[in-house]
Amino acid sequence: MSGAHNWYSTDLDKTPANFQSLTPLTFLERSATVFPKHTAIIHGSHRWAYAEFYERCRRLGSALERLGIAKGDTVAVMMSNTPGMLEAHYGVPMTKGVLNTLNTRLDAPIIAFSLDHAEAKVLITDREFSKVVKEALSLANVKPIVIDYDDPEYPQTGERLGTLDYEEFLQSGDPNYAWHMPDDEWDAISLNYTSGTTGNPKGVVYHHRGAALVAQGNVITTGMTKHPVYLWTLPMFHCNGWSFPWAISVVAGTHVCLRWVRPKAIWEALAEHGVTHLCGAPIVMSTMLNAPAGDKRPLSRAVEFFTAAAPPPEAVLAAMSAAGFNVTHIYGLTESYGPAVVNDWKAEWESLPDDERAAKKARQGVRYGALEGLAVLDPITLEPVPADGETLGEVMMRGNVVMKGYLRNKRATEEAFSGGWFHTGDLGVTHPDGYIQLKDRSKDIIISGGENISSIEVEDALYKHPSVQVVAVVAKPDEKWGETPCAFIELKPGETLSVHDAIEWCKGHLAHYKCPRHIVFTELPKTSTGKIQKYKLRELAKSA
Repeated sequence: MSGAHNWYSTDLDKTPANFQSLTPLTFLERSATVFPKHTAIIHGSHRWAYAEFYERCRRLGSALERLGIAKGDTVAVMMSNTPGMLEAHYGVPMTKGVLNTLNTRLDAPIIAFSLDHAEAKVLITDREFSKVVKEALSLANVKPIVIDYDDPEYPQTGERLGTLDYEEFLQSGDPNYAWHMPDDEWDAISLNYTSGTTGNPKGVVYHHRGAALVAQGNVITTGMTKHPVYLWTLPMFHCNGWSFPWAISVVAGTHVCLRWVRPKAIWEALAEHGVTHLCGAPIVMSTMLNAPAGDKRPLSRAVEFFTAAAPPPEAVLAAMSAAGFNVTHIYGLTESYGPAVVNDWKAEWESLPDDERAAKKARQGVRYGALEGLAVLDPITLEPVPADGETLGEVMMRGNVVMKGYLRNKRATEEAFSGGWFHTGDLGVTHPDGYIQLKDRSKDIIISGGENISSIEVEDALYKHPSVQVVAVVAKPDEKWGETPCAFIELKPGETLSVHDAIEWCKGHLAHYKCPRHIVFTELPKTSTGKIQKYKLRELAKSA
């Protein structure tokens, strides 16, 4: 009845008894309490149980607090997939500080920019990267306290840059440190810089709430049961390892660290540790499948592999299946804590003809349970496009696992969130069953003679050729047509393919106007996470 008193809003307030800020830090505390002796980390010959893992994280937090790290202070780390990197994901936010994981493949000027932009107070750096970090520190205006990390399993010979050794620093901390819950679950927990392919990178800020929700979402989406074994082929610096450093603690799983992504080491870890899950870009699959026969090992169980970027070609999926892997395609961005969309596979699709199954596999899918909204919208009106699998729109998201915003960049944040949606910049379609499929980045659509050509569609055609291992298609300026497709192809080892045959292959799979007029055979430039750097290829295409 209008005007009636709302008793549900009276004397029913938030108190410490019925409301606590969401944070992934509590996941580790619980697992260490319930499963103190269960193996939390494997790194070569080293093993850490959950009780020790938790203690080391508390020591790190305590030691950082004694250095003066407090709420909102940035602690940068330049590290591989090592135990210290896992410890940083808990120890830093235990102080209310913010963790900034630096991309280990970046050059010194970009690292210096990141340190300055985040006003880093402390930098923990692996000695493997001392050369580039030393140069970055010389370029940066900030002068963070530097802590040198020595890998306990694979000691490095790089120069020591600071006066503090990580292990000694850790031991100076209190193992019973009374770490801090966030004042507000909206408080920042980490900072991740975008790739910065045009201009300076943007600093994407995550909050405790989003990290906790997407960590649990990962567990649900990947079908993890208690005590999974997770192999670290995905860099932890990339979107905080898609939040898996926090997710594994939800189910008291085991982290298998992998300092370098090498085929023999991957196969050894898979076989020896009973790995159940791993994530990575398609290049990781290629690395595994193309390993020498002597390096491959039989698997005792099916392994779940989650991959992002472009959907893998059907031939790769078939080879992975034959090798004992179940591949699931996921999609997301740095701004969505990594993947937030999954190609949720349906049992009835297994009986479809090969071409129809491949078409289903090529779709990005549906939202994570932790994401409240996913839609393909008209970028101007923000109205949903027809669910016909053909009408292009922009993929947009909204929900608790979308970033807090861009650090010190109000304009970019407002643009990204205009209209109450996060604008991904990806173009896609909605199929009648509600599954979305990417067609291109808005900047990657090739407009030739007034016709839109999807670079992904051309790439898909070339990926079907048995000699092609990796391909990327970009626009090449053309006086007559404005732009035409230019394909850069990386062949499989020992394979050959001529330009003529590649073009003829495309003509057999595409409308002729969509076929590339230029083919370049070369090793493709990739980021540290295996993504192809199309901005470099666009420059090369101008002179191809």
